Amino acid sequence: MSATPAYRVAPGADISDDAAIGDGSSIWHLAQVREGAELGTGCVIGRGAYIGSGVTLGNSCKVQNHALVYEPARLADGVFVGPAAVFTNDHFPRAVNPDLTPKSASDWEPVGVTCETGASIGARAVCVAPVTIGAWAMVAAGATVVKDVPPHALVAGVPARRLGWVGRAGEKLVPAADGTDAWVCPTTGEWYIPDDSTGGLLLASSPLADAPRPAELSDPDEQDGPAA
Repeated sequence: MSATPAYRVAPGADISDDAAIGDGSSIWHLAQVREGAELGTGCVIGRGAYIGSGVTLGNSCKVQNHALVYEPARLADGVFVGPAAVFTNDHFPRAVNPDLTPKSASDWEPVGVTCETGASIGARAVCVAPVTIGAWAMVAAGATVVKDVPPHALVAGVPARRLGWVGRAGEKLVPAADGTDAWVCPTTGEWYIPDDSTGGLLLASSPLADAPRPAELSDPDEQDGPAA
């Protein structure tokens, strides 16, 4: 694998001169990154993967081997696209017009898939544009997504349906023991609550962020009473 001052490229990868690749990214054998594509920092594009014209990836995205991300897809930070997953871009796919003349690039309008922060798409899943995969949602391997997926939802099947909820760590959430409508991650202890604005969940508390902090030590010179 060769390296530029900013990113690494394996032999056989095809990267347009017009593509923008972020620092610390890696592009593996036989991957193709088309013109106008923009990759953030620390992205990984696997062997044989395809990144279409004008597609944008945020920082720290992973597009695994042979995944196909067609334009005009938009991926936020930390999105995972599993092996051989497909993001479509055509509402009405046809090779020819009604008169059997070949379709051209100018007589159809591409539509893109949107993935919000931290979303994960399993191996061989198909996301049918223009769906949106919500933040930290998880699409199971082999699923076909034909409607929007709310944040933190776990969906599977053909067509994909929600089976539960997942937290930022990827673990399936369990109902809170206090009888409320909250959900808890068994790994991190994070709490999530329903978000009416998205139909998904919203992080309510993080044990690390919300843990009580020890009281600051006072200056001995300011303490009451005589010094020792």
